[in-house]
Amino acid sequence: MIEKEDINKFFIYPPIFTGLPIKAFFTTKALNGNLKIISRSMGVPISRIYKPIQKHTDKVIIYESKGYPKIGDAVITDRQNVLIGIDVADCVPILIYDKRRDIVGAVHAGWRGTAQQILKKTIKRMEEAYSSYSTDILIAIGPAIKDCCYEVGYEVIKAIIDSTGLGEYCIQKKDRYYLDLQKANLYQAISVGIPSDNIWILKDCTCCQPDRFFSYRYSKGKTGSQSGYIGIFYR
Repeated sequence: MIEKEDINKFFIYPPIFTGLPIKAFFTTKALNGNLKIISRSMGVPISRIYKPIQKHTDKVIIYESKGYPKIGDAVITDRQNVLIGIDVADCVPILIYDKRRDIVGAVHAGWRGTAQQILKKTIKRMEEAYSSYSTDILIAIGPAIKDCCYEVGYEVIKAIIDSTGLGEYCIQKKDRYYLDLQKANLYQAISVGIPSDNIWILKDCTCCQPDRFFSYRYSKGKTGSQSGYIGIFYR
């Protein structure tokens, strides 16, 4: 039997969503994707928890009804009493809420997804499908690998710069390059009109905290995952 105080250690609640009619949270290593704990803690049946099949794509799924998971790396929906989510282990988990139209989104942004502008495409899809406005959108960016630990090749840096523009998310030390995926996605969100005050970032590096988070880089590929979930719940 898991005690309530232990369950609370599994979840990180972005303060930007406080007081709103949604359930939104990131998980830690302690949970390791356990849907039973999520279901019991959030009062949501497992049948109403949806995650896509992630393949580092730029595909945005619109969740409309219960069905088999589809390939994609972002999900948006206006359905109530459903949790949508994504899994990560160094990539950036991003939660989105349109506070005026009650639309939620969950995005998995690794370097490939970031280079393909997955967050920008998710926001654009919200605008197209639900008439969302950027100024109404709140964003929470969860734990991910940061530039202190994320050394990458020049081809990765070039791909991100080509899609994002120059910014402080990229650091060069002699002939080595380091990337902060959280900041790169912050830049992309602001570039499509999201006010900076509407964006919250948990500035934790997954690779620096292997006791709290799974990290693909730290464990050299042998790892579990943490997640990000969001849903609309008025009752």
